[in-house]
Amino acid sequence: MTASLDVAALRAREYAWMANDPAIFLNAASVGPMPAAAVEVANTWSRMRAQPHSLPFQWMQHAASTARAQFAALVGADADEIALMPNTTYGLNLAARALPLRPGTILTFDGEFPSCVYPFQALGSRGINLDLIPRTHGLPDEDALVAAIARPDVVAVVVSWVQFATGYVADLARIGAACRERGVFFIVDGIQGCGVRPIDLHALPIDIFSSGAQKWQLSPWGTGFVYVRRELLTAIDPIDVGWACMKSSTDYTRLTDYDYDFFDDARRFEVVTLAYHDFAVANASTRILLDLGVDAVSAHITSLGTRIVEWAQSRSDVRLVTPADPARRAGVISFASESLGAMASRLSAAHVTHTVREGAIRLSPHCYNSAAEIEQVLKILDN
Repeated sequence: MTASLDVAALRAREYAWMANDPAIFLNAASVGPMPAAAVEVANTWSRMRAQPHSLPFQWMQHAASTARAQFAALVGADADEIALMPNTTYGLNLAARALPLRPGTILTFDGEFPSCVYPFQALGSRGINLDLIPRTHGLPDEDALVAAIARPDVVAVVVSWVQFATGYVADLARIGAACRERGVFFIVDGIQGCGVRPIDLHALPIDIFSSGAQKWQLSPWGTGFVYVRRELLTAIDPIDVGWACMKSSTDYTRLTDYDYDFFDDARRFEVVTLAYHDFAVANASTRILLDLGVDAVSAHITSLGTRIVEWAQSRSDVRLVTPADPARRAGVISFASESLGAMASRLSAAHVTHTVREGAIRLSPHCYNSAAEIEQVLKILDN
C-alpha cells in the first residue's frame, strides 16, 4: 500500500514561501521550484566557491558519485550505468551520434519535443532519416509506431516517456519489446516523467534514457543524466572525447601520461569538468523525492490531475487534450478551449503560474500542491 503524502508538512519544511505568496505554482513541467534544503546547499557551496581553498576536492567527487547513485535509484538503474549530463538534449545527442546506427530510418511521434527530432534529423549525411508517425486525435498513435518498427529499414526509435504538451505517457514496455524483437535501438526522453512516476529501467528494454533534473526533479538548470544499458557501455565509443572520461583523470599527478583508456562505466561519456556545485544542490532535491517515495508522489499528482480532468470533462466548452486514463498520464494536464486566451489571462491575473503549449493550457502540479489549490484554480477558470 502506497503511503500518503503529507503535503502540509512538506510545504512547511521546504516551501514555506507558499504560505504567504499569492502565487499558485502549477508549472513543474517547465521548471521545478527548488526546496529549502537545496537552496541551503546552494548557498553553502556558493560561499565555499567564493573561497575555493575551503572546498575540499573530496566533496566535489562525493557530489558527483552521490548524484549518479541517487539518479540511478530514482529510475531503477545502477550508478555505473549513469553519466552526469547538463540536460536531456545532450544525452539524446549522445544516442544519436554514438550508437552504431546503420543507414535507415529512425521513428518518432509527430508532436514530440524538438530534442527528440533535431539531433536525429542531423544524421542525414549518414544515410539516416527521421520518420514522424502521425498523430491520431491529437495523440501519439502507438499502434502505428509498433507496426512500423517491423519495417526492415528501421534502425532506432526515440520517444518521450511523457509528452511535454499533451502529457501522454508512452507504453515503454510495449514499444521496447517491439524494438528488441527486431534488433532496433530504443531511446527515451525521460524528463517529463522522472520524479513523477516510478520506473524500473532494468525491467524495460531501453538502450538509452536521458533526463534533465530542472523540472520534476526540482533541481538546478544544468543538471541531468543519461542511462546507458550495461551491455552497451563499452560497446559504443564516446563521440565527444575529453580528459575527464579517461581512467587517468582520477590521478592528477599523471595527467600528461596521455593514457588513452576510457572508463569502463558510464563515466566514459562525461567529457569535461562537472558542475559539482549544481549537482550537490540536485542531490538535496533528489534525496527529498527518494525519501517521500516516488510512488507516493505519483499517487498525489494523479489525484490532483484527476480533479482537473473531471473539471475539463464537465465543461462543454473545454476539450481535454491529456488522456483521461491515469495510466496514460503523469503530471502534465492540458486542455483547449475557444476561450483559451481569456482563461489564461484569468489565471495570470490570479497569480497562477501555468503555460500555454501547442494551443492548450498546461497545468503541471507537483508534490507541494494541495487539493485546495486545485479547487481554487478551477473556480478561477469557471468565472
